[in-house]
Amino acid sequence: MTRHHVSVTTPRPLPNAWWALALRVTVGYGFMAHGFAKLSRGPHAFVATLHALGVPMPDVMAWLTILVELLGGFAVLVGGFVWLASIPMIVVMLVAMFTVHLPYGFSSIKLTAVTAAGPQFGPPGYELNLLYLACLVALALGGSGPFSLDTLLHQSNARRSRAARALEREMDQ
Repeated sequence: MTRHHVSVTTPRPLPNAWWALALRVTVGYGFMAHGFAKLSRGPHAFVATLHALGVPMPDVMAWLTILVELLGGFAVLVGGFVWLASIPMIVVMLVAMFTVHLPYGFSSIKLTAVTAAGPQFGPPGYELNLLYLACLVALALGGSGPFSLDTLLHQSNARRSRAARALEREMDQ
């Protein structure tokens, strides 16, 4: 009986922070797409939705939500001030989850029928809200990762600090 020796090689790991790039692109694009959708249907349609939900000052809240989705989404996409941008984005997700999605349960996809026109879906639950919240918290706590404005700013500040310390040392001599 012959024995076969199987060599198991592990793939080369990516640098630890690359996960953030995938989250940033997904979350940033997702928020911006939702903001653009509200604009393309006309902000008045979103105002009417907020009014029907009993949201106070629906005109103001509609525009604030659209701006948070567009500007916050862009900030996350480019990795700029992610921890700060995440705060209003988390608020928007929590409000949407508790005022709209919670009564429909967890699942975000509810296939109710398949017709000649295609699949028909019921109202979405809060699953997607939780996924966005988890991604935003991960980015806020774990950092923006590579190819981000935050990293670029941090590197630039570090270079300036090193240059300033070198200049101080020169002047002390």
